[in-house]
Amino acid sequence: MSFQVDTALVNSYHSNIQIKFQQKGSRLRPYVRMESQNSEFDFFDRIGPTAAVKVKNRHSDTPLISTPHDRRRNATEDYDWADLIDRKDRLRMLADPTSSYNTNAVYALGRAMDIEIVRAAFGASFSGKTGQTSISFPATQEIAVNYTDSGGSGNTNLTIDKLRKIRLMFDLEEAVDWDAAEELYMAVTAWQINSLLREDEINNIDYAAIKALVNGKIDTFMGIKFIRVHPSILPKSGDIRSCPVWTRQGILLGVADEVNTDIGPRRDKRNSVQVYVCGSFGATRMWEEQVVKVLADETK
Repeated sequence: MSFQVDTALVNSYHSNIQIKFQQKGSRLRPYVRMESQNSEFDFFDRIGPTAAVKVKNRHSDTPLISTPHDRRRNATEDYDWADLIDRKDRLRMLADPTSSYNTNAVYALGRAMDIEIVRAAFGASFSGKTGQTSISFPATQEIAVNYTDSGGSGNTNLTIDKLRKIRLMFDLEEAVDWDAAEELYMAVTAWQINSLLREDEINNIDYAAIKALVNGKIDTFMGIKFIRVHPSILPKSGDIRSCPVWTRQGILLGVADEVNTDIGPRRDKRNSVQVYVCGSFGATRMWEEQVVKVLADETK
């Protein structure tokens, strides 16, 4: 065989572009209260509980019970993303990258929406007539990183003890209506799922309807639905991850402008194609009693 036969070998090129694995958009949006918002700030009124008065005398005056009113302010943030595809590069490429760029950008804005939701869960919310009163996340709504039912002192990741504590905190405040089939939602990373998979109650078929031993997927346990997100979504200090737990009414997401795309030539850039994606949204914590922070040590 000729020593020059390698000149006849064939190179094969594929006409598609693969997008690197990533969290594909928002995973938390379906589990919060959604509202359309047509202004920079929008206000949502709330009322608090009252107490009934026992009638002690006939023909006594009717008691007037003052119903507590307040409101929460929500602000939207503008997000956008753009990249250029040079016209000459497009002519030289086997595959047109425009569609892949667009998909990649939409994924990025979806993750930004999740970051806004988590920021609202733990950050300051704003109350008062004009929304100028800052309400910090209360320390009483936090489950310590070393919490155990027995009072042990060592740090833990996400455990059954912490899940029981979550249930107790919501139930004491009547913050979730189990009779109306409400659920609790918890954003976690793969580290918290890994920790739960070591718990006997999760893996034992006598405890759970979920067959975690079959596929390693934990969906719902103790009425808490677990939503796995990329670690960049949840705040972390050192080895300690902050995981939010909430009810649908506990966090509000206001959307002023849905994620939308515009693809077209830029005349000022020699007709390079610009992929432009934008959206406007923001979130606020509606009720402190309906949001809990769970601290988890990811070295455990």
